[in-house]
Amino acid sequence: MQTNLDNLTIGAFARAAEVNVETIRFYQRKGLLPQPVRPPGSIRRYGKADVARVKFIKAAQRLGFSLDEVAQLLQLEDGTRCKQASMLAGQKLRIVREKLSDLKRMESVLAGLVHACHTRKGNISCPLIDALRE
Repeated sequence: MQTNLDNLTIGAFARAAEVNVETIRFYQRKGLLPQPVRPPGSIRRYGKADVARVKFIKAAQRLGFSLDEVAQLLQLEDGTRCKQASMLAGQKLRIVREKLSDLKRMESVLAGLVHACHTRKGNISCPLIDALRE
């Protein structure tokens, strides 16, 4: 069953965008999502463009973009400024690679400490605790 995405209440909008209502309100307060006009005596309605915008925001967040960076990407959303979008993505890629390098270093150190803990003999102090004290 396909839902009509042209005249959604905020609850139906949140379900269609696979987020909760508070996420919608938060994005509106942050300026990432426009708040529709409330007609006199009625409730605000949202459409498929709003659903697509929230899905865009969530997809960008899954790639590690902050909400400030998402706001920049939303300004480029028409797809005609690929160079600027590429520059933002390139900056994010550099940060991700730096974090991966840090994580690999942490993994190596922790693996060595865990191994030292498992191979210690007798009543000597714990290698992990000793390493953290240094």
